[in-house]
Amino acid sequence: MGQLENRVAVITGAGRGIGRAIALRYAAEGAIVVISSRTEAELAEVLRDAATGDDRGLAVVADALDADGARRPVHAALERFGRVDVLVNNVGGNAGGNLDPFAADDEAFLRNLTLNLTSAWWASTAALPAMRERAFGRIVNIGSGASKRAAASVAYTTAKHGLVGLTRQLAAATARHGITVNCLCPGWTQTSALDFDLIASRTDSTPDAARVRAEAENLQHRILEPDELTGMATLLAGDDGRGITGQVISVDGGYRV
Repeated sequence: MGQLENRVAVITGAGRGIGRAIALRYAAEGAIVVISSRTEAELAEVLRDAATGDDRGLAVVADALDADGARRPVHAALERFGRVDVLVNNVGGNAGGNLDPFAADDEAFLRNLTLNLTSAWWASTAALPAMRERAFGRIVNIGSGASKRAAASVAYTTAKHGLVGLTRQLAAATARHGITVNCLCPGWTQTSALDFDLIASRTDSTPDAARVRAEAENLQHRILEPDELTGMATLLAGDDGRGITGQVISVDGGYRV
């Protein structure tokens, strides 16, 4: 038996990158996975790679910038499988450019907050009543190096810092109901969102130089792979993680220590 045998796990933003890696690991650990993103083809590929049947996996096309969309995978899991044991709030990213505080763009700022913070609130509050009813639940919020330090745009860093506050306060509010809430923070990780050509264009540099600078920001001097996040994500979702709650845990190669 795997560490997550027959647990129903919802993973948002699971079509690629870290979300995809967590979904595949959870399926390998025996979980029933409900995955969401905006791209149906990517979700179908994840389920094929996870070798799940209709009774072990479900793809939900949803846009987390919308409240109904953010809640949709949780509602789909409850309707199909009757419960949600684990929720991974992985959806996030840059939703409005590298914002310049000297040229304020309110709409882009709020869009970034919605994608990286409010969507986690929407999904979590959709899942919590059913978790409380069963006296069991695991919520894993995927943060960032920008959850702990100034490391990105104002909007993204603000949202990821807010995710830490959401994690801690939800953990405090739900602990007596058998629910844990933690924040897992990657650093530089090799995903489709990591575009060194774009970074170089913003820093008047070259892609190779941008990569070297990024690698130098952690103690191991390397870019991590998404699979490297999945061990901690599995621990936090399983029985061995029952004593871990309200924590902000980094798997980042020692990012900006």
